[in-house]
Order: sequence, then structure tokens, then C-alpha cells
Amino acid sequence: MPLTDSTIRNSKPHAKPYKVSDGGGLHLLVQTNGSKLWRLAYRFAGKQKTLALGSYPTVSLQKAREGRDAAKRLLSDGIDPSVQKRRQRLAERVSANATFKAVAIEFVSNRRHVLTPRYADELLRRLEADIFSALGHRPIADIDAPELLAVLRKVEKRGALEQVRKLRQTIGQVFRYAMVTGRAKNDPSIALKGALKPKGRVRNHTPMPRDELPTFLRSLDSYDGDPRTAIALRLIVLTMVRTGELRTARWPEFEHLDAPEPLWRVPADRMKMKTEHLVPLSRQAVATLNELRELPGTGDGYLFPSPSREGFMSNNTMLYALYRMGYHGRATVHGFRGVASTILNEMGFPSDWIERQLAHDERDDVRGAYNSAQYLSGRRQMLQHWGDFLEEVKSCGKVTLLAREAA
Repeated sequence: MPLTDSTIRNSKPHAKPYKVSDGGGLHLLVQTNGSKLWRLAYRFAGKQKTLALGSYPTVSLQKAREGRDAAKRLLSDGIDPSVQKRRQRLAERVSANATFKAVAIEFVSNRRHVLTPRYADELLRRLEADIFSALGHRPIADIDAPELLAVLRKVEKRGALEQVRKLRQTIGQVFRYAMVTGRAKNDPSIALKGALKPKGRVRNHTPMPRDELPTFLRSLDSYDGDPRTAIALRLIVLTMVRTGELRTARWPEFEHLDAPEPLWRVPADRMKMKTEHLVPLSRQAVATLNELRELPGTGDGYLFPSPSREGFMSNNTMLYALYRMGYHGRATVHGFRGVASTILNEMGFPSDWIERQLAHDERDDVRGAYNSAQYLSGRRQMLQHWGDFLEEVKSCGKVTLLAREAA
């Protein structure tokens, strides 16, 4: 006989829990403490199962029957109501933590073990400055391409085209993370390709014209500023490292300078993707380091100590030296990496050696877990060839590619 509200209210607790049936598998489980719980008994895939539908009177008799009927509909479609309920609860938990800002913070947090602290913080600052105020509170699954475009257009109007490129890249990474964690169905940043202004030529990567290399190298020998700055520029050219990696270099990182295979071991925490980087040193690089070691005030800490708060050469010291030498707008420090890459490729060295020496492949999560000594013998040969080439260029006053010796 179907239940009534009166029957339910008059169902008193007994010494043991008992059931009061309503029909169709729906029953009220009366507990010894007086609580009354709705349960639905059903069979699925040949197994007897029970679905909890809430407690009375929070869930009324009418609502309990509606829950039973909804579960029956699922069963008729071949769906287990208990599994569907777990899915709904998971979706609700995911939805509660599925704003763009929450997902972005989680994404960066999960990648901190492969990022330098500075770069991880930079990602969040970038989003905080231009994205979170407009989209941070929005459910990430609801954000579409036109909405993203409108936000990035505001940054674009400031002329910050490189910032727009980096933001779009980071936003795409956040969306792809949301997709694999069940909080977004697609990555709308993909649709923005071609809709934003191209960043054009990046001035801080401007390479020096190769026909000016002889004059530049000779100018370094007669540079009338701080000799340490000239030595720093020479080492940048010889080693192909980034400016920051050289400015923060310490003497203990340099090994076997008096042995046949000298090496600079750049620690993982100083590289963009926290992977140790090995730089084989040519005899020209070793001679330059020895020259630096002989300068007054050189200690056992930083190669280029400074009384500044950081304690080492400032970010613009080498760039301003280039300006002083007449290369304002025509060359930058970072651009020497491009010069080296182009010429070494033309000489026939394997691109894998060159890319590894430039540490470009550290950006890839899979390939980033490489053996830091990979291609080391070949890279040593390549950097020595590069040092000999630069020495010849300075001596003869013209750029002539040296034939690569057979490996």
C-alpha cells in the first residue's frame, strides 16, 4: 500500500532499523535514532543495488517519488542511477572550482616543478594584469573566442603585441588543462589565430649583420669602458648562452679549465625550464675566462660582481655597451644567438646540436627530461669550430665560412 505523509510521521523507531515500502522499489528506512531515509531498491546488470534519495522531511514523499521515477527512466536507457549520481556530484565539485582564475592558478601550481619560480610567477602576473579582472570570475567552460578576442584587443591597443602573443599562448595552455580535467570542452584561443595583429620583428632579438662581425670583434679588444663588460660580450658570442645565464654565472660552475675538456655547468634553477645545461668551452672561451680572472677585484663568487642589490651585472650593461659602440637599433646582445645559429647551420652542423646548445628544447615537457650530456662531444667540436671562425674573422677582417671538419 502506498505511503502517506501521515504514515511516515507515525513511523516510530524500533530496536532495529526497518523499512516501510511505497512501491516500485521506493521505501523509507527508519533508523533506531528516528531518522528516516529514502532508499530505492533496484537491479542493474544482474546485481541488486540501492540508491539513496535523501532524508525525510527534507525530501518530501512527492520528491522521493520523482526521484524514483527519474531513476527508472535511467534504467530504461541502460544507465545505472548510482553511477549517474556519482557523475553529477563530480560535475558539481568540478563546477565549483571551474572559474578561469581557479583553473589558471591550479595549472601554474601543477607546473611549478618544471618551471623556475620567477617564470611561474611571471605567468600569474601576466594573467593578473590583463585577464583575471575581465574573465577570472567566469566559468571557464562558458568563455568563447569572441570574449577572449575582446579582452586581448584591449592589450593590443596599448601596442603590447608581444604581451598579446604570450597571453594567448598561456590562455591556450590553461584551456587545454581545463579540457583534460573535465572543466572545458574546447580551447577557444585556437580560433584567435590570425585575428590578432602579428607582433612583427622583436627588436631585442635583432642579430648583428654578419659583415660587421670583424669590426665588432676588433672593437671589443679596444673597448674603452669597463673591461669586464667587453669580456662578457665576448663570452656571449663564444658560448651562445642567454644574457641572464652569463650575468648570474659563478666561478664554481666552471670545470676543468686547465684540462682537455673544459665545461660550464649551468645549474637547473637558472634555466628557464629548470633543466641543467652544459656548455663545452672552446680554447678561446677559456682564454677569455682566464683574462677575466686576472682583473682586480675578481673573487670566487659571481664572474661579474656588482655592488647592486642583486650582486651581479645588471640586465642592460652589455646592451648599453653595444649602444656605446654604435650598434643602437642595429644589434642586440640576444641577437648573437641568432647569428651563431644561422652561421653554424650554414656550416653544416646538425640542427639538433645547435638547438640543444641554444637550450631551445627545454620548453618541451617531454624532451625536457633529457640527458644534459646529449650531443656533448659534437657540441664541443662545434663550439671550438665557432671559436676558430670568430678568431679568423677578427684576424682577416672578413667573414669567410670555415669548412667543417668531418666528425
